[in-house]
Formats: sequence, C-alpha cells, structure tokens
Amino acid sequence: MTCLALATVVAAMASLNVALPEIARATHGSQTELSWIIDAYSLVFAALLLPAGALGDRFGRRRALLVGLALFGGGSGLAALTTDATALIALRGLLGVGAALVMPATLSTITGTFPRAQRTRAVSVWAAVAGASAVVGLLASGTLLELWSWRSVFLLNVLLAVVALVGTLLVVPESADPDAPRLDLGGAVLAATGLGVLVYAVIEAPTRGWGDPLTLGGIAVGLAVLAGFVGWELRRRHPLLDPRLFRNRRFAAGSLSITCQFFAFFGYIFVIMQYLQLVRGDTALVAAVSVLPMALAMVPMARLSPRLTDRFGARGPWVTGLVLIAAAMAAFSGLDAESPYALLAGGLLLLGAGAGLAMTPATTAITDALPQSLQNVGSAMNDLSRELGGALGIAVLGSVLGAGYRAGLDVTGLPPQVADAARSSLAAASHFGGPVAEHARAAFVDGMHVTLLTGAGAALLAAVAVAALLRRPAGRPAEPAADLRLVAEPPQPSAGDR
Repeated sequence: MTCLALATVVAAMASLNVALPEIARATHGSQTELSWIIDAYSLVFAALLLPAGALGDRFGRRRALLVGLALFGGGSGLAALTTDATALIALRGLLGVGAALVMPATLSTITGTFPRAQRTRAVSVWAAVAGASAVVGLLASGTLLELWSWRSVFLLNVLLAVVALVGTLLVVPESADPDAPRLDLGGAVLAATGLGVLVYAVIEAPTRGWGDPLTLGGIAVGLAVLAGFVGWELRRRHPLLDPRLFRNRRFAAGSLSITCQFFAFFGYIFVIMQYLQLVRGDTALVAAVSVLPMALAMVPMARLSPRLTDRFGARGPWVTGLVLIAAAMAAFSGLDAESPYALLAGGLLLLGAGAGLAMTPATTAITDALPQSLQNVGSAMNDLSRELGGALGIAVLGSVLGAGYRAGLDVTGLPPQVADAARSSLAAASHFGGPVAEHARAAFVDGMHVTLLTGAGAALLAAVAVAALLRRPAGRPAEPAADLRLVAEPPQPSAGDR
C-alpha cells in the first residue's frame, strides 16, 4: 500500500503533461498559466517535503499518509470539475501539499516497520516504484485521453488515492519517532517563501519581461530569502536542512547532479509533450508511447553503472552520464515539424543512457557521504533534489519557451482578439487553423530550440561541476563520512529551539 501511495503522487508530476493541449483548450490558459498548472504541484511538493517528513516522523507516518492521500484525492476530484485555469493552479498546489505528506512517510514507514533482514529488499522496491511511476503515469494518461478527456487524469488520481487510503487504514501500522526534534517552523517558512517568490518571478517573466522591475525584484527577493534561510539554519540545533552538509564534496556533487538531471528531465517533458501533440499532430497515447525509448535505455545503463563505478571509480561514469544528457538535449533542439521520429528516438536513447549512468552514483554519493546517524537526512535530500530540480526545470525552461514563442510569433494584421489568443499559447493559436496555426507552430519550434539548448547547458555545467568536486588533489585521501562529525554534533540551541 505504501508503494501504491508513492506511485500515485510521483506519477502526478509527469502525467498531466500529456493532457496540456486539452487543458489549454478547455481552460483557455496561456503558456504562462500552463506552466503554473504543471509547476504548482512540483513547487509546493518540493517546498513542503522536508517539514512534512518531519511532521510525519513526529506525529505518526500512517497519520501523515492518510491526511496526504485525503488531500490528494479530494483536490483531484475538485480539479476534475473545474474549467478555470486559476482554480486548477490552486488545486494542483493542494495536491502538492498531499504529495509532500505522502512521499517521505512511505519510505519512513518501510524503514521503520520492516526488520533489518528485509529492509534492503523493501527499499529497493520503493526505489523502483519511484523511478518507474513517471513513465507509467505518462502511459496511463495517454490511454485515458484516447478514451475520454483530460478530466479522467484527475479521476484516476481519485481512484488510486481512495484505494491507497483504504489499504493504509487496513494494513499499514502506525509508526513514529517520539524523540524527533521540534519542527523548524522558521526554516520551513523561509524555504517555502524564497522558492515561491523566485519561481513566481521566473514563470511570470515572459509576460512581464525579463527586464521588468517586478521580475528582477522578485528574483532578488527570492534569492535574498533563500540566503536568509541558510543563515537561519546555521544557527539551529535541529535545522530543517543543515547547510554545512555541503562542505562534503561528494554530498554536494550528488545533490547538484540529481537537481540538474530532474531540471532537464521535467523541463523536457513539459516541452516535448506539447511539441508532439501540437506541432507533430500526434495523439496523446502516441505522444506518451513515443518517449518509451528513454526508459528502455535507462534500465540497463542503471544496472551497468555500479559495475563501471567499481572498475573505474564514480567520476568517469557519472560525468559521462551528465554529458550524454546534455548531448540529448542538444539533439532535441534540432527537432522541427518535419523531423523524422528516428531523431527523437536517438535523443531519447541518449537521455535514458545518461540518466541511468549518472543517477546511481549521484544517489550513492549522497548517502555514502553521511554517517549512519544522518542517513534519514540523506534520503530526504535525495527526494528534495528530485522535486526541486523538477520544479525549477518546469519554471525556467517553461519560461524560456514562453518568451521564445511570443518573441517569434508574428501577429501583424490579425484582429486583436485573434492576436491575443495566439500570443497566449500554441493550443489557442491552433484552434484558428490556417496561417495563424502555421506561424504559431513555427514560433513554438523556434522557442523550443532555445529552451532545449538551455537545458543542455545546465546539464553540461553540472558535468563540469561534478568533475571538479570529485577531483582529488594529489596525496589527499577521499573524504570520509566522519568529516561531517560537526554536523552530527550541532551547535548549542538558540532561544527558539529551547
């Protein structure tokens, strides 16, 4: 039941991308609003992941699962009933609250209830479900859209949440840590505020303009609040996330790598699902099936990665994987309306191979860099890196796409109402057909090229950073987990902790 709950919330990150064209037509949402419909979930999920996990540990993981599934199912049911873009954005945020309560509680329930002899196998099943759920979600959504409408994607969420909730009530035991520290409420508020302001400014930038005072001010305020979060956490006895962990280069490399990998992956999914359906004219199911080569390459390379690491060290396979991701994103930037599927499939194979090579050493680096007493922190950081990378990828790459689309779209001579609709999104422009739709598709492809090259640049920068972080000076031994003893022995509590 915990794995079903996990699959339900992880699949929701990717599954709605398949339905974006239909949602755009039903809600008349702009390109910016489409970004928010997808990213509201990921952003809230990422911002609340650590405090929600702490609440579950302290007050009961089963209770957190039940509340999270109820919020997720209830929000999905309401989302299926609305055609207002703003309401849909708000409801996706509510789903993110539920997901933040569910995901850490699933892993904590497994590690807290399974005996040590069975724990490794149980955790491996959890990891496999977390990895496969995004692809399964895309396929399930594509199939449902062939049979019904975008509302069915949310109704599937309701069904899965109800089944998982009933199963949790019947078979999942309650577990909690009575000695869990007091929740760092101040840190949670600062982190959520900083991320929210930063992502809001980035997503709204194409509409307002990147040089607009509100855009620049929002980015500056968001970064300042996040800097304040770092200073706050350094003074806490039981911080939400201790910044000193990043003194360990392997921990820093793993966190950065996973963030950048999911930045590229979820940004790519957001772009490519619109390209396949609105530019190439594929059905939702064909679009979902079209991305399967990525999974076909990822699975064998993920199995091969540990053996390559044992033989050559982590640095080589890890950096090679990130370079392959960058190469795949660069290859995708060459797509246009007439491109053969072979070009897309080749890029997907590169993307899957790169992710498979890089994911395992990155995850292992995070956990192996920490002493046993901080393994829960490592698990939480791995989850946070995934969700934060996805949220930022959709925000940044979606914003670049929106800006490129508007800049490349020529609406000269069109009636004002038609021009405004065409500027709002490719889905709206496609409704008019003829030259309007043709010019809009060309503008979208131009924006997509810049967007995917931006994703390639992010992956390449991650490869350079990981290579530098893992480079060991001559004569110096590898960093042991004991180097983090200062983190395991935190400073004296401030007045707010007492």
